[in-house]
Amino acid sequence: MGIIVWCVLFAIVIFFAFAATRMAAQNKEDGLHDTGLAIIEFGRAFPNEAIRQLQPTENGQAVFVRLHDNKAGVMRNMSRHFACHLIQPGRVRVVSSQTGRGLVIEFLDAPHHNGDFEFASAKEASEVALWLLGNYIAEPDKDLLISAANKQ
Repeated sequence: MGIIVWCVLFAIVIFFAFAATRMAAQNKEDGLHDTGLAIIEFGRAFPNEAIRQLQPTENGQAVFVRLHDNKAGVMRNMSRHFACHLIQPGRVRVVSSQTGRGLVIEFLDAPHHNGDFEFASAKEASEVALWLLGNYIAEPDKDLLISAANKQ
């Protein structure tokens, strides 16, 4: 009778271990495909910034954030936590990837966020590039562009 009880207990422990590892693996695969999680985590990191639009990468490991005042940010899955970064104007370099559907981005303030970011389409990549390019232009330069456009 005692051996049967031990076998049942052993089977229960094995079942819970299997279920826990499957759930942990599923959480790892999910990444940032859930944009609701990105909104919550980015809002927690920067509570005074209003999110205007989100654009996740194809693999879900990063989400680019367009903020209401035309600033941009990025949120990356760093395996055990999510890292949020508010991109300062003029502190990022962007180059198109060879596939045409991605961007090679270098963050001057946060080099650990540098990388190749592939999107589902070239349209999504170009939209994120425009967010970042809008972030390049300093305020005095924006005034010059506006006055030059008004003269024409």
